[in-house]
Amino acid sequence: MDIDLAKLKFKFEAKPLLIGGKAMEYYDLRPSGNDIDFVIIPEDYQRLSRAYPEHLKDLWGDLGVCVFEFEVWQSICLFDYAYLSAGALDQGEYLVIALEKLLFLKALAMMKSEKYHKDLEKIVQKILDDRYAAWLGGISEERRQYYLAKRLS
Repeated sequence: MDIDLAKLKFKFEAKPLLIGGKAMEYYDLRPSGNDIDFVIIPEDYQRLSRAYPEHLKDLWGDLGVCVFEFEVWQSICLFDYAYLSAGALDQGEYLVIALEKLLFLKALAMMKSEKYHKDLEKIVQKILDDRYAAWLGGISEERRQYYLAKRLS
């Protein structure tokens, strides 16, 4: 996944946290849309908002800078970087939100649109698939065949 943060001409103090559709795409759950959503630390938000004062948004206290294809937020539903970045995956220039935290965000948003409810279902299925795949890999072939046969009946 190619994300060019250089367009922003901005040096982040802490790696931005990728959320939203691009995070869904990272986990192979669905293709993303055209925007790229990040959450950043308050200090980075203050500096970025000064760099792009004509591109500011305020959604019920969630402060963001929306420039180019980027939507860069200080919080989502007032949940900040410190909370949302726990367990995130390091991708070099940025972090990707942990699958469980992405599930949490989609659960918060599911009342807004059917799309978020479908995203929620996809994330839950991936979590279960990953969990059971790991478990099946650790049991005997005989037990694995037993469970797989049971699943198909």
